[in-house]
Amino acid sequence: MSKNKQTKFAELDALPNVLQYPYKVLKGLEGRFPYRGVWGTKVFGNDHPIIIELGCGRGEYTVELARNHPENNYIGIDIKGNRMWSGATTAHREGLGNVRFLRAEIESLTSFFGDGEVSELWLTFPDPQMRKVRKRLTSTHFLMQYKQILRSPKLLHLKTDSQFLFTYTSLVAKHNGLEVLECYKDIDEEVNETSDLRRIQTYYESQWRGRGISIKYLKIALDKLSETPSEPTEEVPWDSYRSYGREARNTMNQTNQKI
Repeated sequence: MSKNKQTKFAELDALPNVLQYPYKVLKGLEGRFPYRGVWGTKVFGNDHPIIIELGCGRGEYTVELARNHPENNYIGIDIKGNRMWSGATTAHREGLGNVRFLRAEIESLTSFFGDGEVSELWLTFPDPQMRKVRKRLTSTHFLMQYKQILRSPKLLHLKTDSQFLFTYTSLVAKHNGLEVLECYKDIDEEVNETSDLRRIQTYYESQWRGRGISIKYLKIALDKLSETPSEPTEEVPWDSYRSYGREARNTMNQTNQKI
């Protein structure tokens, strides 16, 4: 581990708005996370709606949502603490009491939240995982977990650069009879510029935009997801560009073309 990462992890340990429960720690507690079901009373000290962002990275989206909506509580979740350090440090410096960060694996999500404890869930620019269905954060495997921890209406937000993930997720919704509340293939063309969808931009989002790649958005209600959901059978074309810091995708001469 580099000296810079070591410094960030040390500082992360000292931040009061960060909870660190990676798998090894959770296993040592036999999966008994102390704040499961009581985030409102024990962590935030109120009964405001709890909104989580999975794979929050640097925490930019979590922090900006918290700034704009003090009436809600926000939790950014990621396993990479050196990235999370940025958002956690900013939130602490600004005294944002409605923000927490949880360093943990997303696969253990139901160990951290009780049934119906979360009001909304955000996925911002997740890895589309084109090769591995089970690792896609909008696969039925994960949707079942989201449904369990979300209260009605069980709202899932997806903001992505990936046409592959956007199409795949739309098909998942269609195959399982889920209500798509909002669907934009290009938020710059279809969404008012005063909306959070336009105003809040992460570091990686700015890079996608710089490459001429359109930003897509889906808002889906998971209430009708059955106990035996099905994966779509259609073949979805892969994205035709390489991503930043992710597994290399197929490359074609369409880098600067809007997708």
